[in-house]
Amino acid sequence: MTNLLVDGVDQIAVLRANALGDFLLALPALEALKRAYPAARLTLLGREWHARFLRGRPGPVDDVVALPPISGVSAPPGTGPTPDRLYDELNGRFDLALQMHGGGRDSNPFLRRLGARLTAGLRTPDAEPLDRWVPYIPYQHETLRYLEVARLVGADGHALEPRVAVTRTDWAELSRVAGSLPRGVIAVHPGANDERRRWPPERFATVADRLGRPVVVTGTEPERDLVERVVRAMRRPATPMIGELSIGGLAALYAACDLLVSNDTGPRHLAAATGTPTVGIFWCRNLVTTGPLSRSHHRPLISWTVACPICGTGVIGPYGETCAHRASWVGDVTVDEVLDQAVDLLGWC
Repeated sequence: MTNLLVDGVDQIAVLRANALGDFLLALPALEALKRAYPAARLTLLGREWHARFLRGRPGPVDDVVALPPISGVSAPPGTGPTPDRLYDELNGRFDLALQMHGGGRDSNPFLRRLGARLTAGLRTPDAEPLDRWVPYIPYQHETLRYLEVARLVGADGHALEPRVAVTRTDWAELSRVAGSLPRGVIAVHPGANDERRRWPPERFATVADRLGRPVVVTGTEPERDLVERVVRAMRRPATPMIGELSIGGLAALYAACDLLVSNDTGPRHLAAATGTPTVGIFWCRNLVTTGPLSRSHHRPLISWTVACPICGTGVIGPYGETCAHRASWVGDVTVDEVLDQAVDLLGWC
């Protein structure tokens, strides 16, 4: 689609100001942009964690503008107006500005105010149009969605799965924090931001025990209880790693592991992006939009639960109302199913 390439592009901005997994899903599109415009500087309009993680890391992003809290963009709707100072700093700076952030109700007006020569991105029916846009329709895989946005400006992607470079700084941090890891170690990640995406901790413990490998159990500080429950439930010793590593250090940890068994969450995407095989537990709707696109080294196990296990409220449609319960919706995935895939993947190691 070279006919869509834009001449004279020196500066590109991409809006993607959310969490770890969200960023990784967009990486193939960012790589495609960099290949199509190799001389241009690619700036990610993101958050402070992006700036820390990407500083000095090889990849398509040249620099990061960490956005302040912006209603509906980098903060929940209703959090206040965008500071005029930000528009003054960014206005006219970019030749291309791409919205890879969502449907565009809040993000498209923000992007248009940057004064780029050409804007492109996603649009729901109630969002402002950009110069070039594709419709935001539910139930499209997120990586493919953002590759479509990149194609709007002539960037055609070849790689579908994201890859992240692990740097010497990452390895040094891991060595400093964790010391020397045992040979054949595997990782388990029992957390997820949404409790409904969490497989029971005791099942993670059973899988880890039955694999018979050295085990590290990872989690953030808010997930401490989940990590400790897994470690307590195991018959074999395991090493908890709770909020001790930066995202780069965590990437090094996963890269050193033979396998990660995880819920559908950012750390699964991170492990996969380092080249580590993963077994992921997914609710059916989430698999469509965020699951792995290949199966040689990544095995999603699918829960087909379609109603709340407590009250029976059904939530399948993209805009369906949920109940207030936060019980696990992935409990119908069995230990044996996870073990079968884990053993198969470890046979490749």
